[in-house]
Amino acid sequence: MVESNPPLLHEYSQILRQSRQDCAVQSKIVSDKYNGSSECELPLIDLRGLKSENEEERACCIKEIARASSEWGFFQVVNHGISLQLLDKMRSEQIKLFNAPFQSKASCGLLNNSYRWGTPTATCPHQFSWSEAFHIPLTKIAEDDCYGQFTSLREVMVEYASAMQELSKLLAGVLVMNLGHRKELFDEICDESTCFLRLNHYPACPISLELFGLVPHTDSDFLTILHQDEHVSGLQLMKDGKWVSVKPNKDALIVNIGDLFQAWSNDVYKSVEHKVMANSRKERFSVAYFLCPSYDSIIGSCKQPSRYKTFTFREYRNKTQEDVKLTGHKVGLPRFLLD
Repeated sequence: MVESNPPLLHEYSQILRQSRQDCAVQSKIVSDKYNGSSECELPLIDLRGLKSENEEERACCIKEIARASSEWGFFQVVNHGISLQLLDKMRSEQIKLFNAPFQSKASCGLLNNSYRWGTPTATCPHQFSWSEAFHIPLTKIAEDDCYGQFTSLREVMVEYASAMQELSKLLAGVLVMNLGHRKELFDEICDESTCFLRLNHYPACPISLELFGLVPHTDSDFLTILHQDEHVSGLQLMKDGKWVSVKPNKDALIVNIGDLFQAWSNDVYKSVEHKVMANSRKERFSVAYFLCPSYDSIIGSCKQPSRYKTFTFREYRNKTQEDVKLTGHKVGLPRFLLD
């Protein structure tokens, strides 16, 4: 069997063999729970409505964004102001980056040493992600010495991050105002020092029936903007207790609500579990932008009585990481529910 880059199969072969021998029943339960889905089209929102001179059209667009955030936790946006040329350039540079030898990605200080692959804490296939990624703080994107031989990537990354930052704050402002607060609220706690870009690559997986490209999870941020692969599907989300596959749309970006927005909105907006399924024949690429607050920012509900304890982003991240290390799973918001 041909090894992948990164060497996912080689490094985790013992875990996989042990799981086949000792976790057959558990694997069947996991398979029944996580596999199988129908295809859906997410709510599609034309953002030209936000800039319309017609007050009724603006109000309608805001209502659509708020409804999708409450009912789905996910939606698509078109006419978002980010050129297809920039998205295509980002994809082209991303492919070149991930095609580099494994050692070049893993040990050369590339992109602030942000390279990661697989799931080091995995003990069974259902805890393992068949993927690799660069998870880069926005503060490091402009630094020349982060890019090594990939000098053409820097200019594209800087432009891409700036465009995503502007779009994320526009959408966050809409959702904040919808609940009666100032749209600038998140500007005070979310800036380039706290946000991230994540470049994802899901290599073709010869054992795709057993593994996820990215394990089921919710996002630990306010909101995420995703440019997904327009040719290869794989993203699935939980809707009404069932997994549904998201149909790729080359003209749209995907937006999803994160845990912090759900807590801040007191469950008005929903942070929904989602995953990526591995593909046995085709590789897949995506880029995600995460709108995050500073680590010491206090997250409290905007409505009373609150369902959640007040916490800082640092406390939330630390607890999430602790749960993953101990159990292999993220618990997330339920840890912070009031009794």
